[in-house]
Amino acid sequence: MAVRDGPQAEAVGGAFPPPIVLVLSGIVSIQFGAALAATLFDDAGASGVSVLRLGFAAVLMLVVVRPRVRGVDPGALRLVGAFGLCLGAMNLTFYEALDRIPLGVAVTLEFVGPLGVAVLTSRRRLDLVWAAIAAVGIVLLADLGGGGTDALGVVLALVAGGFWGGYILLAQAAGRHFTGAQGVALAMVVAALVPLGPGIAQAGGDLLDAQLIVLGAGVALLSSVIPYTLETEALRRLPANVFGVLMSLEPALAALAGLIVLGQDLGVRELVAIGLVVAASAGVSLTQPPPPEPVTAQGA
Repeated sequence: MAVRDGPQAEAVGGAFPPPIVLVLSGIVSIQFGAALAATLFDDAGASGVSVLRLGFAAVLMLVVVRPRVRGVDPGALRLVGAFGLCLGAMNLTFYEALDRIPLGVAVTLEFVGPLGVAVLTSRRRLDLVWAAIAAVGIVLLADLGGGGTDALGVVLALVAGGFWGGYILLAQAAGRHFTGAQGVALAMVVAALVPLGPGIAQAGGDLLDAQLIVLGAGVALLSSVIPYTLETEALRRLPANVFGVLMSLEPALAALAGLIVLGQDLGVRELVAIGLVVAASAGVSLTQPPPPEPVTAQGA
């Protein structure tokens, strides 16, 4: 499952730290960053915390990347604008879902986005089997008719997953127009504008609280800067299918972060459902055919 794009690598190991360690560290960072964000919801609300995370991430990206707009094709700017809107909406709806349902459940439901992209862009019947397994897990998590799970939280997590799928497709398109992290940096600026209205309305002057600002910067660091840096480096040395399998562990590590930081103890039904989605996501990645070998010109 291609959750995030990157170049194919020739070998899994060979450098220190190993790329697998980098990916796992990035996953731990982003999930514990989400757990930290959830602890701030009582003070600033989900929308307010989204403002802090995306705002700080945008500032950091601008300072580090220094993207240029002059001379960029208007069509590319419109594309990066849509990319940013999708990124901002993904974060806002995910945090609103996280305010209502456990972290492990929210991340698992959100995985419908990248898993859906992987299946819909595939022509293999086997991927329909993985999709069916994931669907069973999602139905179990949604607890249809059971009343044990907040319905709005489930819907918001699935909507966030839809935006995640759109984010993947738009990131691929933007990568053809921008070099390095230029497109992501510009998109992050647009993304930071998405939660401003609801965030200011919800948090008001609390957004200027010094302690909240420091913690919000920590969320941005854990949820955006560290994972992006580690994954970018790992993708230079790691095959895409291995990367996809490792990323499939996100729901499980999200459940662990929710338990440790938030005290969210999941039941058997939720754990089985998370296991099904993890298995389906890993299965899609493991069974992907290798990319075609590049065609080289024959020498005379």
